[in-house]
Amino acid sequence: MVENKVLNEDNKKILLDTIRSVNDFPKPGIIFKDITTLLNNKEAFKLLMNHLEDRYKSYNLDYIAGIDSRGFIFGAALADRLGIGFVPVRKKGKLPSTTVCEKYELEYGFDEVELHLDAFNNEKNVNVLLIDDIIVSGGTAYAAATLIKKLDVNLVEMCFLMNIQILEGAKKLSKVSPVYSVLEI
Repeated sequence: MVENKVLNEDNKKILLDTIRSVNDFPKPGIIFKDITTLLNNKEAFKLLMNHLEDRYKSYNLDYIAGIDSRGFIFGAALADRLGIGFVPVRKKGKLPSTTVCEKYELEYGFDEVELHLDAFNNEKNVNVLLIDDIIVSGGTAYAAATLIKKLDVNLVEMCFLMNIQILEGAKKLSKVSPVYSVLEI
């Protein structure tokens, strides 16, 4: 059985204190949570990665799938720490070989994400963790989860650095897979 480890409140505060809030970006009324200030703080980034490694080392994972583009940062680093493969979930048109695509809705239209058809080396029933930086509405992560499931692999959990609770994206995603957010905002 997997023990679900969560970060303690003191360590959550350390991480939150390194995330910059930028008012009115990308448009008026939005408070953008800028994680670049966490990434360039070596102590905070190490704290986060130590926590994720500790949480997921007993999950018997085979791959980590990271969502374009900030999910690549956390996903590749965690995959390296766990000694497993990393799979990029890219925006449409960025992968060079045969892909499978999934469309999702944005507040201003549609976009698509894709995976290589052989992203998991044509293995079936492998255990995959999907990771990204922030969940708001959950559209991109929902599309990525749908893609992963199309390839007949086991989506063990979806992991996010932050859950911005206002649009209930985590609630939507929990219908597809368990969801873990290090920080709730």
